[in-house]
Amino acid sequence: MEPRFNVWLEKDGKVVLSQWRVRLLETIEATGSISAAAEALDLPYRRAWEKVHEIEQQLGVKVLDTAIGGSQGGGAKLTTAAKKAIDQFHAFADGLDAEVGRRFQTAFGKTGSGTRRTTRAKALAR
Repeated sequence: MEPRFNVWLEKDGKVVLSQWRVRLLETIEATGSISAAAEALDLPYRRAWEKVHEIEQQLGVKVLDTAIGGSQGGGAKLTTAAKKAIDQFHAFADGLDAEVGRRFQTAFGKTGSGTRRTTRAKALAR
């Protein structure tokens, strides 16, 4: 046996941030566009845009500054508010793998092959 878990933050019963959503935002920042991030994450563009919109609605702030395409091309970058939310999520969630591993070892008296957050498709879509 080995422990599995997934962490997300909700507001009024709706997902605001999760590891997957944070990765989406970080990939948008790294690639400079929603479409490039969607491609990098093997995700339909529409799904990526919907998740960004959901994050903005739940946080109550804009998370992307976007530019419409043209001769220079479009693009997207994270707002200051988005960077702060990502930093806060990491401050909360980073290190939980080790804590879950310690608790598993205490409860079961053995170490699993590795504590990992769940990677099921349903959990990732949160």
